[in-house]
Amino acid sequence: MGLKELTKEVHQDAERQEFVKTLMSGNMSDEMYAEFLYNQHAIYNLLEACAMSHGLLNDFPQIRRAPSILADFQELWKKEDMPELTKSTQDYLKHIGTIREDAHKLMAHIYVRHMGDLSGGQMIKKRAPGSGTMYDFGRADVKEIKERIRSKTDDSMADEARLCFGYAAELFKELHNAQKKEV
Repeated sequence: MGLKELTKEVHQDAERQEFVKTLMSGNMSDEMYAEFLYNQHAIYNLLEACAMSHGLLNDFPQIRRAPSILADFQELWKKEDMPELTKSTQDYLKHIGTIREDAHKLMAHIYVRHMGDLSGGQMIKKRAPGSGTMYDFGRADVKEIKERIRSKTDDSMADEARLCFGYAAELFKELHNAQKKEV
């Protein structure tokens, strides 16, 4: 069937969250987007470190996003105190800690997160506050990177990929609720 089809429903659920709608509208505040980036940096930094320990990113080193996410965050965050990590981010980090030795499961997370950056992330880049270097892959051939990622995935990763989408949807809900409280 294919991983894309097996995760379609949870993928669509994540994309339909109000936070994503606000982001795609181009009306997100620098501060709210920076809070999103802060959580993303924690996620990507751990995920990519675990993936690199298994050599999962050796075929495409330019895919690493954590340094770019940090740069985007630093560009936008103007407060002295750092934001707090959301509960879903903390839970996600714990989950990655439990699978850190399982390259197969880690690859499911690389698939969800990095394929999103290579695809929908290109639309977000045009609408998000700041430079959007998180979604900049330089001179890399995006189509080729996607194919390399797909070549390392299989249908047995569907449950883990669904979990990853679920954590993403929870982060979007938490950030949207925090945004509503600020207004």
